[in-house]
Amino acid sequence: MSEPTLPTASGAPAAHPVCPRHPDRESYVTCQRCRRPVCPECQRPAPVGVQCVDCVRDAARAARPTRTVFGGRTSDGNPIVTQVLIGLCVLMYAVQLLRPATTAALDFSPLEGWAEPWRAVTAAFLHLPEMPLHLGVNMLVLWQIGPYLEGLLGRARFLALYLISAIGGSAGVLLLAPTPRTIVRTSAEAAEYAGWATPVVGASGAVFGLFGAMLVLNRSLGRSSGAMYAVVAINMAFGFFYPGISWQGHLGGLIAGVAVAGVFALLAHGTRRRWQWPGAALVLIVIVGVMVVDYLSVPALYR
Repeated sequence: MSEPTLPTASGAPAAHPVCPRHPDRESYVTCQRCRRPVCPECQRPAPVGVQCVDCVRDAARAARPTRTVFGGRTSDGNPIVTQVLIGLCVLMYAVQLLRPATTAALDFSPLEGWAEPWRAVTAAFLHLPEMPLHLGVNMLVLWQIGPYLEGLLGRARFLALYLISAIGGSAGVLLLAPTPRTIVRTSAEAAEYAGWATPVVGASGAVFGLFGAMLVLNRSLGRSSGAMYAVVAINMAFGFFYPGISWQGHLGGLIAGVAVAGVFALLAHGTRRRWQWPGAALVLIVIVGVMVVDYLSVPALYR
């Protein structure tokens, strides 16, 4: 049986089979799919023999993407979303140090949230400039549990979980702060409603949302989360016993994270998976809707 030959650039048959990608290299090994000669550099292992890089690439494009256990697309294992979130928080912290006015321009308080609603998100990427530990602890926790959740949910669902939890944290601050229902006229009333104008910053609300999601997803998978319950309880307790910590933001983020993770877990299989994104959007709509209703109950002077 004669060996396959390929035409040369001049159109005449080549004396020996050569690799199509490297015409200067002879090859007597052929791809199992296209049957063309393939040099060692272009060979890729196959269940039987080898395939060329072109056939492997074409097969990868035609294959249906694999899914995580909760319906997200699998990745190469690199927690890119977690890394980007940490990078953004560190970058914004540097900006806060270089331009102190950044904090006041992007933090969240119920008083400013109505006119500038984007603060409900931007505040989650800021931290107290005078407390590097604030940034360090939040980023350490995010690095510890972020890759795990990103692997379970996929990148897009993990990012949605994080951002909705951040907004949920701001909603907690708004809903649990003493809200002025009448126009404040005395200094005593101003002191009572001081929380309405107190700004908050930090990724803690989003991080607590990840805590809540981890509890829900692990329970769905039948995995133990005993230690995580203790971590959540201890961190929640800090907010009640140490001044300057927004337990309201922690609680709001925790509830939002549980709700989003519950949607992803309940709708993870079969045809129900197509309802995951509408379900997550519904959680966000409810959070925003509750915030709007609360704002509408405040005298116009404070909006």
